[in-house]
Amino acid sequence: MNISDVAKRTGLTSKTIRFYEEKGLVTPPVRNLNGYRCYDARHVEELTLLRQARQVGFNLEECREMVQLFNNPARHSAEVKHRTLQKVAEIENHIGELQRMRTRLLALAAQCPEDDSADCPIINNLAGCCVQRK
Repeated sequence: MNISDVAKRTGLTSKTIRFYEEKGLVTPPVRNLNGYRCYDARHVEELTLLRQARQVGFNLEECREMVQLFNNPARHSAEVKHRTLQKVAEIENHIGELQRMRTRLLALAAQCPEDDSADCPIINNLAGCCVQRK
């Protein structure tokens, strides 16, 4: 199948598929005599795995490892689960960071008089100063 067929089946763009190939994230497709890429069902599976792994937060290197595990018949599900739980821990840490950022921003917004003056406690706080300009 050609790249547009694979794009339709995987939900990826042709550009993204070529990018993943360039980065070595998928098995290189065979080239026809005319130079066009020729994909098979295995490529569709690898690319679908990449798309879905990216959707749940895996970075490109982690995706590379997941494709390698996918293609390794001697893989252990325990290793895949370990990597997945590591990603969950990273996401939970990131959620905590985002919640702290949200709390700080709400506290800053609460300090703002929301008037026509140039003095802004939000800007002053973010700039690390407390001097009011006149």
